[in-house]
Amino acid sequence: MAEAAELALRATEVCSRAARPLYAAHADLPVPDAPHLAFWHAATLLREHRGDGHLMALVGAGLDPVEALVSHTATGRGMNPDWVRSTRGWTDADWAAGQERLRERGLLAADGELTEAGAALRAGLEDETDRLDAAPYEHLGAVGVARLTELAGGFAKALAAAGAFPADLMGKG
Repeated sequence: MAEAAELALRATEVCSRAARPLYAAHADLPVPDAPHLAFWHAATLLREHRGDGHLMALVGAGLDPVEALVSHTATGRGMNPDWVRSTRGWTDADWAAGQERLRERGLLAADGELTEAGAALRAGLEDETDRLDAAPYEHLGAVGVARLTELAGGFAKALAAAGAFPADLMGKG
């Protein structure tokens, strides 16, 4: 845990505050002394840095919040739509309206799957998010990223094995 915290904190050394309000707010908090809390803090910084960059990409692509979530869940790589609606507070009517706007733009098919244009848009969003979030991982270097991934992956597997994540959390539902 201490090694993971050290690696993750090192990655945050080059995170940018520019146009990243959630990252900047967390970056002002002190780093806790306990390794598990320091790791959690660093993971929060890295998550919010990436998340703020992702929001930049979504806004640049002209997606509103519901359209962003509808299109993301249609990829099958995120939380399933029921979880997204319940945790984000969107009503079924909000969701249906977002789906309709995406259909009108040619991004979502009638069956709720992404069209070719929708899949290309989502892939482009992820590429842009990766570009906006590259600095921490370039700073850490390939060996450091591989080690951090190994350590964090072990923690995630242990959590999953302990039942920390609902079975129906991920996927298209």
